[in-house]
Amino acid sequence: MSASANTPTPSADHTNARAANKWVAFTAIGIAFFTMVASMGMVFIALSQIADTFGVTLRSVSWIVIVQGLTISAFMLPMGRFADIVGRKKIHLIGLILFASGSVFTALAPSFGLLILARIVTAVGNSMGQSVGTAMVLSVFPARERGKAIGAQTTSVAIGGAIGPVIAGLWLQFFSWESLFLMLTIPIGIAFITGYFILDEKIVSQQRSGAKPNYDWLGAIVSGVMIIIVVILINNPFDVAILSPLILGGIVSAVLLLAFFIRWELKSSSPMLDLRMFKNIMFSMAIATRFLGFLGTTTVRFLMPIYLISLRNIEEAAAGGILFLTSLGMAAAASSSGRMGDKIGERPFTVVGFAMLVATAVAFMVFTSETSFWMVSVVLLLNGIAMGLWGVPNNSTILGSVSKESFGVVGALTNLTRNVGNVAGQAIASAVVVGVMVADGFDIPLSDITGNKAASDSFMDGWKYAYMLVTVFSLMGLALAIVTKPTKNVESDE
Repeated sequence: MSASANTPTPSADHTNARAANKWVAFTAIGIAFFTMVASMGMVFIALSQIADTFGVTLRSVSWIVIVQGLTISAFMLPMGRFADIVGRKKIHLIGLILFASGSVFTALAPSFGLLILARIVTAVGNSMGQSVGTAMVLSVFPARERGKAIGAQTTSVAIGGAIGPVIAGLWLQFFSWESLFLMLTIPIGIAFITGYFILDEKIVSQQRSGAKPNYDWLGAIVSGVMIIIVVILINNPFDVAILSPLILGGIVSAVLLLAFFIRWELKSSSPMLDLRMFKNIMFSMAIATRFLGFLGTTTVRFLMPIYLISLRNIEEAAAGGILFLTSLGMAAAASSSGRMGDKIGERPFTVVGFAMLVATAVAFMVFTSETSFWMVSVVLLLNGIAMGLWGVPNNSTILGSVSKESFGVVGALTNLTRNVGNVAGQAIASAVVVGVMVADGFDIPLSDITGNKAASDSFMDGWKYAYMLVTVFSLMGLALAIVTKPTKNVESDE
């Protein structure tokens, strides 16, 4: 056998190097994804201790979660567009710095108000990372592996979601919640170092020659303010009547801002978001499906820790272990659905995922304060599998319906859709449960639910109504998934 037969050809060397480099680059990005998502799971587990520390009620402590999601949603699209102009790696690294700073401020906050401010700083950094993450991952994978790339990203997110509650549960058994947030600076520091030395701005930003476009500052401000108003309206933190002047004025303001945003973006030479993309019916339907899916699934992440810790009175470590099952199922399903979706198409996985989502929503709806923990565990695992089955194919469908040049802003849009769905879902779930409990005379600290049968019954009544809405959202998403037919990716690999 000749030497040349044993020597890889230059093209083979290039292919192998590219395959290795894409996973090295993905690892640098994945560490950040993992840490940011893990931290959100940690917050859910720490809510009860934070509420006890500052002596606040469910209505107040829920703002830790809501304000974080609200800030991420408001900054997501502006940061994604800004990154397209100045570079995705720069925005990614600055976001990590803000995230670490916010975590330290959270741990040191002397009052609940300053803690909320610290969570806003953290969320700004989180939004910067999320706004560029998908586009950076897709930029290092060939077009034919779009599902694999998104599946790998979703798996890292799911692993973070799985490990976060477990780490928090174990940590809080022995240490304070303040030290939990200080500990987050370690993986964030690793993410910054690896990102700084490994990521190539020219590759992850797909930089092109020529003058940089102008940044649409007005569009960024209007979109952010509009999202803030909408989520505040949904959450109704001021506890005012629906037909009050404050609520009606907010609705009118949101509608006027939306109308102005649409008009401005359509005539802008460098828009924040090219709204003409929504003329593509498959793109629009897939975005709507994504919103409905996250509108329902976030209720599980918000209400289940309260159900397990405050209602069922189990320790944080045990609660973290049970909640681990949702993210475990999501990680396993995301990886397989992404790879198989590249081969046989995304639609079957999206439909099956939403069908399972409907089934688990009905199961959650009939939970009681005495439902066996093995049943809770099974439903959580199936719910995670459902999320993994529909989430990756849906994201791939959205990105497959636009050109490669649009991956940056559309990647930010898909993450924005997810976060707005999460924020709205959390706000709706909180509003429903709190509304029922307040109507029954139980606007009390979370720790007071345990052992109080009347308060427990009131919480479960609100729980049932919340999951009725989740069932409706999931059924609507299933209907859209059935009629949405993804378009084939026609772009060739370079």
